[in-house]
Amino acid sequence: MQTRPAPTHAASSGVSLERKLHKALGTRSDRPGLIYLLRWGVALLLSGVLVWLALGSLWVWPAMVFYGTLLTVPAYALSHETAHGTAFRTPWLNETVFWISSLIYGEEPLHRRYTHTNHHTYTWHVGLDSQMPFDTPMNLRGWIFEISGAALFWFEIRTFFQLATRRYGAMVLLTSPADELPKLTRNARLMLLAYGALAAAVLVGQWWLLWFLILPRLLGGPVMLLFTLIQHVEMQENAPSILDSTRSFRSNALGRFLYMNMNHHVEHHLYPQIPFSSLPALGAALASQLPKPDPGFWRTNAEVLLVVARRSLGQLTKAPSIRQAPHMVSSGAFSRIAKSSM
Repeated sequence: MQTRPAPTHAASSGVSLERKLHKALGTRSDRPGLIYLLRWGVALLLSGVLVWLALGSLWVWPAMVFYGTLLTVPAYALSHETAHGTAFRTPWLNETVFWISSLIYGEEPLHRRYTHTNHHTYTWHVGLDSQMPFDTPMNLRGWIFEISGAALFWFEIRTFFQLATRRYGAMVLLTSPADELPKLTRNARLMLLAYGALAAAVLVGQWWLLWFLILPRLLGGPVMLLFTLIQHVEMQENAPSILDSTRSFRSNALGRFLYMNMNHHVEHHLYPQIPFSSLPALGAALASQLPKPDPGFWRTNAEVLLVVARRSLGQLTKAPSIRQAPHMVSSGAFSRIAKSSM
């Protein structure tokens, strides 16, 4: 039987944080999460007005992309933060937001929580990490499949079918407690009923759902996936150190808002129970122990796209400035190291 590696966290990465500061940064409160919900609601209201004003013209499409980005990226970020239980101190509030955001994102909540816990335990370990969303090394075809949302859509459909019919996949059985499986099935069926009701409402003439929920969710998906892609792409598989497997990147105020400070992704993986609102302070405290963050969102993604395009053409895959695992830099033919686990 294969021996499992040690869990990936701060200790396995050789990073330490003073105990008092760790406790202070890890203190949970409802206030940051409620302020975030208020800001998100205002952003959706204002951008939703743009969609409403643009209805009947071609301007509705860029308006829906803008609104959809403000809908989809925070929904993903909230689903992630509430999966950790760190968005709010009050349990029922955390779980309510967890359900709503997961419904928008499109994944059964307990499946999301258990597979994400596993992702932190065995970050980027081939065959063990349940949230490796693409084959590595990534080529241009894989990049298109991922960023278009096709890979995520197929994963979500397949997972809902498995859970709803009790045909649990190997990764579900690996990551979820056996006594929780009936809850996963119940939740998946409830969510499928909700999606069915949504589709039925559109078919009987509730077109506003198409303009303000369904199409924006689809149009905002690629921006969300550009955020998630750069967390681990081009990094080291099977590494005990989070510093080798995970990437942080610089971000402006809009990016930090959309992504709930998860641009501090190395820091988050080192100390996953520290709330989103404390991640900038955590990053400052650990700065001397961590690699410098990669460039901003757009430049990092542009360099990833350059690398995967060059890999597909058999050219040298050295990125101009972003961090890469040494074996990701090559030219000519390449062999697949890991297959997607999602």
